[in-house]
Amino acid sequence: MTIAVGSEQSISDTQELRVAAGLWLKEIREAAGLSQRELSRILGFEYYTFISQLENGRGRVPTNKYRDYARAVGVDAKTFVKKLLRFYDPVSYEVLFADADQAA
Repeated sequence: MTIAVGSEQSISDTQELRVAAGLWLKEIREAAGLSQRELSRILGFEYYTFISQLENGRGRVPTNKYRDYARAVGVDAKTFVKKLLRFYDPVSYEVLFADADQAA
């Protein structure tokens, strides 16, 4: 499979954003005093290694777990989703929040 240069940059950018998201998820989990295993149990994931994958940038928090995840780590749900959107879908984030962020 051949990937165009622009696509390679996009893949690289996406990977960097996922890693940044993972670092943030790890930071807020640790700030909440939870282990990966504890958070996994709270969220009902079958394997605690899923939390590790998220924190290493190799996955995304399932949208149906946003509220539960935010509650578990003590972060306001809207703040949690907005931050994830910045990492997971930066174009949508910019469309929705660029003007508000610049005004703040």
